[in-house]
Amino acid sequence: MSIRNLDAIFRPKSIALIGASARPRSIGALVAHNLMAGGFNGPIMLVNPHSQTVEGAQVYPDIASLPSPPDLGVIATPPETVPGLIAELAERGARGAIVITAGFREAGTDQGRALECEMLEAARPHLLRIVGPNCVGVMSTPAGVNASFAQVAPRKGDVAFVAQSGAMVTTVLDWATARGIGFSHLVSLGDMADVDFGDLLDYLTADPQTRAVLLYVESVTEARKFMSAARAAARLKPVIAIKAGRQAAGAKAAASHTGALAGLDGVYDAAFRRAGILRVFSLDEVFDAVETLAMHPPVKSDALIILTNGGGVGVLATDALLEQGGRLAELAPETLAALDKVLPHTWSHGNPVDIIGDADGARYAAALGCICAAPGDDAVLVLNCPTAVASGVEAARAVVKVARDSGRAILTNWLGASAAEESRRIFADAGIPTYETPESAVRGFMHLVRRRRGQQTLMEVPPSIPTDFAPDAAQALRVVRAARDEGDTWLSAQHVTEMLGCYGIAMPRTGFAATPDEAAALAAEFAMPVVLKIASPDILHKSDVGGVRIDLSGEAAVRSAAQEMLQRVKSARPAARLTGFTVQEMIRMPEAFELILGMAIDKTFGPFLLFGQGGTAVEVIDDTALALPPLNLALARELMSQTRVWKQLQGYRDRPPAALDAVALTLVQLSQLVCDIDDIAELDINPLLADAHGVVALDARIRLLPTAEVRRDRLAIRPYPKELERRESVEGIGEVLLRPVTPEDAPAFIGLFKRLQPEDIRLRFFGALRNVPANLLARLTQIDYDREMAFALFQGNEVLGVVRLAADPDNARAEFAVLVRSDLKAHGLGRYLMHRLIAYARTRGTGELFGEVLAENTLMLNLCKELGFRTAPSSGTPGILRVELALQRGADA
Repeated sequence: MSIRNLDAIFRPKSIALIGASARPRSIGALVAHNLMAGGFNGPIMLVNPHSQTVEGAQVYPDIASLPSPPDLGVIATPPETVPGLIAELAERGARGAIVITAGFREAGTDQGRALECEMLEAARPHLLRIVGPNCVGVMSTPAGVNASFAQVAPRKGDVAFVAQSGAMVTTVLDWATARGIGFSHLVSLGDMADVDFGDLLDYLTADPQTRAVLLYVESVTEARKFMSAARAAARLKPVIAIKAGRQAAGAKAAASHTGALAGLDGVYDAAFRRAGILRVFSLDEVFDAVETLAMHPPVKSDALIILTNGGGVGVLATDALLEQGGRLAELAPETLAALDKVLPHTWSHGNPVDIIGDADGARYAAALGCICAAPGDDAVLVLNCPTAVASGVEAARAVVKVARDSGRAILTNWLGASAAEESRRIFADAGIPTYETPESAVRGFMHLVRRRRGQQTLMEVPPSIPTDFAPDAAQALRVVRAARDEGDTWLSAQHVTEMLGCYGIAMPRTGFAATPDEAAALAAEFAMPVVLKIASPDILHKSDVGGVRIDLSGEAAVRSAAQEMLQRVKSARPAARLTGFTVQEMIRMPEAFELILGMAIDKTFGPFLLFGQGGTAVEVIDDTALALPPLNLALARELMSQTRVWKQLQGYRDRPPAALDAVALTLVQLSQLVCDIDDIAELDINPLLADAHGVVALDARIRLLPTAEVRRDRLAIRPYPKELERRESVEGIGEVLLRPVTPEDAPAFIGLFKRLQPEDIRLRFFGALRNVPANLLARLTQIDYDREMAFALFQGNEVLGVVRLAADPDNARAEFAVLVRSDLKAHGLGRYLMHRLIAYARTRGTGELFGEVLAENTLMLNLCKELGFRTAPSSGTPGILRVELALQRGADA
């Protein structure tokens, strides 16, 4: 369940408060007061068997006595009464409930858990949605709903705040009210028994009253739903999150480096980054984020111009900017000349623009006017230190006057306490972000910069993966079965080598020997220096017990080293099972970097990948970053760039750069292995040697999950559904491949558009397109396979046609679109593609397909009629028709 019936919570037709009270300062009294004073236009019905009036309104003894069915029920009664009240509300037709009462799962008792289950069971048959329990409530300013016991009423605005913590809701609300900042919605989620972050992100993405979303997250439920909802939201609106509990360990005891290095917070960070969510780390940053989101100045670059009447605070702002990854804008000679004409000769003649401490409003206006008149998109931070010779209020009014028509992103910081209050009010009324310190102002600016960078990452088209990367998943699964038959939890070195080989991950030539004599014979076959390693399912870090010898030449040296190794390891680990030796060719890469690649499982987000600086001291160095699979080459490079070793990999002094493309490809290969093989619990490649010529994995280990724990849906992001590929012969066309679209198909889509007539483009996109904008190209090729699907029909490397659907979060309806190359329109490809899409939609259980078609597009309308679609006028633009097809759920493809 996702957004279904959430409108009953945010835009109810009527509200019933069960537990209304006249007792001062009780929850029932506070909620009743807020509801009655919130400006809601519909009926508010109060329920309490022991009262006759509350807030001057009639009180009903029970739900059955209500004069009409409530759309929304708000419950503030003892926990043992809640399941029965939910059942009564549902029977009367309520579609939503806010359960403020505590004492459920969060109490940690069997009784609390049982009550929560009973509550959900009562709601489920009627699709009644529940916010809570154990929450402050919900406030929705567009509908005048204040179903909460918050201490103040929110002002109207376009930022939504969603938090698990009720205390965070009331804290942010109190702060924002004092600053004149408003909200569209404030939601205290409480225990998230039903409605969770994914549901609300879906709802708020479609809400026209919400322009930005702020989240306070303690934990995420249903990771795949959350990731889909967050990615969809972040493409359209700023989404900012603060995550509590950052120090909790993700794995108490992990045998692999990856499991030991990764904590819960690192995986959340990776999930937020992948979804395009901007993360903040403190309550101060939350306040800055609300300020920035509420005013939303248009930032177009990461460069900042600082205008100040005090040199010291300008330096502080500059330091903060550079520390946070921003940069000072360069002032053009024309701008410097213009400033020279309006400023005293003692001004700073650079950026920061120090206009001297006696600057009045006129000087601020003149300087800011010169800056705003200059070409470019750099943002401006205006600072003011209080002085006795000039009025800060006058300066603030001057800045507002210039900023109003500037088109620039302008942020302000008027320092001081009482001296700055009036100026801050002036900025708030004008919709200009204002902060209390230079550092917080810069942080607000960098929030906007990071948001912009995140959008660029979401829209980035990755380079193509080499065509020779052809993983053999079937053979890899055979390796897993063989290991399970042998009773292995950790794969033997032989099985690890086979597994990585199935995915093209380069490893040294390797052989396996049971005895020292066999190891010596293998070394003779190699005819080169070798590395000798002990083989044991019980010893993971071989160097810790003297189980590795390098650069051995000749049979005698290998035999002697093997005999000594046996004695040494037996002495160090007498209980370990020793199965023999691994013999590898000695790799000489003197200028190589040692890297680590790995995989482990997070209890919330499932498998994640790790990259960083490797070697035996990997835990001490602690230079790693995490990402969620699946990865493409662009995402792999983005993961690599999160580490310190990334800069070293570019090369320095006389050390050449590493083969970055080869490293990125290895990450993609590892990602594909993790997507294909659900049995893997942990995996390390350490070290992966990388130099200018390529990469090679010197050592690797893989642990399998118990068979009972293997799940196909364990990934937080649904990977490419290879099972949907199909090769067929189409009459008049020949052999074709129909498959889901991937981000790497962007060049092929550009080729498709070049083969389209302008009229066909107009009929499909309802307007002219001379070329394919980058954001449209990304939107057409970057598919969330969990909620949408696009099939491309390929012949060789050329796209003949594309068909797509985008389902709503409930999968009740899905919008479709189809496009065929102009020179192939008479070959029945549109019909073929639509048949395939309809079959797929039925398989996934979609309730209805719909689309919008220009009334003049008779070919498409006739095809829809032939396929059984119903045609009706669109509720939107004249000249557009809506076509609809009801689908029978569960039909076979």
